[in-house]
Amino acid sequence: MALVFAVAAAVMFAGAARVARHRAQSAADLSALAAARLAFAAPDRGCARASSLAGENGAKIMRCSIGGDGIADVQVAVRLSLPVVGDLTIMANARAGPVHIAGFIG
Repeated sequence: MALVFAVAAAVMFAGAARVARHRAQSAADLSALAAARLAFAAPDRGCARASSLAGENGAKIMRCSIGGDGIADVQVAVRLSLPVVGDLTIMANARAGPVHIAGFIG
């Protein structure tokens, strides 16, 4: 019975970590898109909007920068608390910006 419980707990912990990883990546992707959207119109507000959006998705912005080329680079962290293991921080990175299509013949 103890072995079954240990295996079930391990599967549960792995599942929770995987969900947190996906949540962190989704928050990073959405935040980078939000920052890139404002890159040229209001670059000073881009990272503020990204931070707000990350917070709404249960994440915290660790790093945000918008380059002169309009590319937003974002890193977010999601906290995960597991019994026995304790608190973990899951990090995710994302970049977003304008699309440049060179040599497009349409």
